[in-house]
Amino acid sequence: MNDFFAQAEDIRTSIDKIDESVTEIKKLYSSILSAPTPDQKTQDDVEALTNEIKKSANNARNKLKTIERQLESNTDERASADLRIRKSQHAILAKKFVEVMTKYNEAQVDFRDKSKGRIARQLEITGKTTTDEELEEMLEGGNSAVFTAGIMESKISQQALNEIEARHKDIMRLESSIKELHDMFVDIAMLVENQGGMIERIESNMDQSVGFVERAVADTKKAAKFQQEARRDAPLSLVLFIYLMNILFKYREGLVCGPQAFISTFCM
Repeated sequence: MNDFFAQAEDIRTSIDKIDESVTEIKKLYSSILSAPTPDQKTQDDVEALTNEIKKSANNARNKLKTIERQLESNTDERASADLRIRKSQHAILAKKFVEVMTKYNEAQVDFRDKSKGRIARQLEITGKTTTDEELEEMLEGGNSAVFTAGIMESKISQQALNEIEARHKDIMRLESSIKELHDMFVDIAMLVENQGGMIERIESNMDQSVGFVERAVADTKKAAKFQQEARRDAPLSLVLFIYLMNILFKYREGLVCGPQAFISTFCM
């Protein structure tokens, strides 16, 4: 179990790093969109964060897949408590990974759409109106000359021309990053989809645990009241002691086996 928890902690660290990097890269996206032409330092920072996200994402994905293979190979331990713990932890980590990668993908798509909108506005200024389909076709072509063909001799400013080319380059870099992460994202998303039932059970158990704790607190308060009354009669102290020990035993059993096990044994 120690090796498993070390792997899980490594995955959790990678996910946290991705989350932090996504927050930072969103700020850089906003900076790029607010500037007429993005400066080189901002572009370099985006590139560095993009590479960091890829590195952390690959690490998390590879370790999640390794744990998955290990869980599938433990056919002789399917009913063990340790295996259930490992499976639930793996499912939770896989879900968190998909959530943070979805957040990153949404930031990328938002940046792409806004960059495309800036290009469309600049082209409109030159009198070259394009439909969304035509603009997408030009973007997918990967040649910035398509955007500037026929407008070099117009009254468009050099600044506007530079912005069109810069936005196009931004989108091309973004497209490359999205494609690189696509297979990884789909791979882990499918894993989470297959574990949907387990994740729902985990979330349900967490909700039930809240009720379990509230019940334990109420029982403890009830026992305290009995204790005050028992001081007047020494023989009752033994009954109180047995009652308190029963609560503590069931409480510990509930922490180990889960709220369902606690409830069933408590009500016996």
